Amino acid sequence: MRKIIFFLFAPLALSAQTNTAQLLDEFVSGQSKYFHFNGNVLVADKGNIILQKSFGYADYDTKRMLNNTSSFELASVSKQFTAMAVLILKERKMLSLDDSLRKFFPELPYQNITIRQLLTHTSGLPDYMDEMAKKWDHKKIAFNSDMITFLATEKPAAHFKPGEKWEYSNTGYAVLSSIIEKVSGMSYHDFLAKNIFMPLGMKNSFVYNTRRSSNKIPNNYALGFVHSDSLNKYILPDVLPADDMVYWLDGITGDGTVNTTTGDLFKWERALYTTKLVSQSTINEMLSPLVQTSPRSTANFYGFGVSVQPKSDRGKIISHTGGWPGYATFIKSYADSNKTVIILSNNEWGVSFLAAGIESILFGDTLLMPYEHKEVKIDTSLVRHYAGKYSAFLTLEFIDKDGKLYRHRNGTADIELKPESNTKFFYGDGTDKQIQFETDNNGNVVKAWFINTGQKGELKKVL
Repeated sequence: MRKIIFFLFAPLALSAQTNTAQLLDEFVSGQSKYFHFNGNVLVADKGNIILQKSFGYADYDTKRMLNNTSSFELASVSKQFTAMAVLILKERKMLSLDDSLRKFFPELPYQNITIRQLLTHTSGLPDYMDEMAKKWDHKKIAFNSDMITFLATEKPAAHFKPGEKWEYSNTGYAVLSSIIEKVSGMSYHDFLAKNIFMPLGMKNSFVYNTRRSSNKIPNNYALGFVHSDSLNKYILPDVLPADDMVYWLDGITGDGTVNTTTGDLFKWERALYTTKLVSQSTINEMLSPLVQTSPRSTANFYGFGVSVQPKSDRGKIISHTGGWPGYATFIKSYADSNKTVIILSNNEWGVSFLAAGIESILFGDTLLMPYEHKEVKIDTSLVRHYAGKYSAFLTLEFIDKDGKLYRHRNGTADIELKPESNTKFFYGDGTDKQIQFETDNNGNVVKAWFINTGQKGELKKVL
């Protein structure tokens, strides 16, 4: 439910590609074959699907395979559905975006917060997950009413005054779910089903926050798995103490728990360019750059439940990512060129990097296709030669340990860089990352290239 991920390098604009669909298939299939991407992908151009395919398992334990109608937990991609539900109620004059939070929950100790501020992550509400992790019984499943009672009783301090700044807030969207229920007289599940899923023909979409309380798993469901380094296999997060939030937070809705397929999510994305659910003026406001997400960047904004880049190199972009133990999700709509990318992974794969490669293919940029990396022996003097610090948007340090090259970063484990030639090394952690060194006529290192999931960015040697 929680993650927003940014790219390290912009793709290099080079020659145009011709067979887009074939290249997309080759790229994603390679990421699955060589680097363990597991999930479903849909790519569309001008409303036409050019790739819709499944890669891997819906259940690692039983080896049940994914298919195009497998449903995934969307995590934070769910927030746009919560936002739409609020906007539907606004258009029906059942609430106003300027209504106060305390109009609906007077027991909460937070003054002057409006629904609009909940929608745009400017409320300042404390993070319910962090606060409940300290004091909630982790053997008990929490639902939204429990969260409201907890905040009212414990009164954790707000992070800032309402409207003072932007801070991503799961609490705000969980509270919005409870407001939807109070105003409509329906459960969050039923309201979305009746007012969004059914009108759009999203037949494989539902709110699912009863997995642990009911022990029922829907048909054709993509179970989320995490990798255990000690066991060297993918396992359900339920057995890991570090991921016990999948149990005790299983009942919370609004910030996550919408479950759907790539096909249904495409129907949703297409509907955002119509008036099937709300008026054009309301859609325009939802997809507008309402709040700048960082004072240091004028490129990234938030609308209602969506991230907005109004003037990127690709034109206007509407997007969101999601992450929850076992799941990583991504949707991106290129409004000006009418292209769509949807990725749903049930093994926490780095979907934003996969999406960057897909974007390069869609826009005709050169991309290095995935392949199997094989280690070779090289002269250890080369390792000493390449060791040093290299800089781009951040500094990468490569160190020599017993004749082997490692990526070093304070606070994290060193990652071995294994040679596949005298100048090119691949990351030994199983990810699709390589370092390629470039030398002058005298053999001195002048630069390096960092290749991440096919994206190639220049690193300058600084030390």
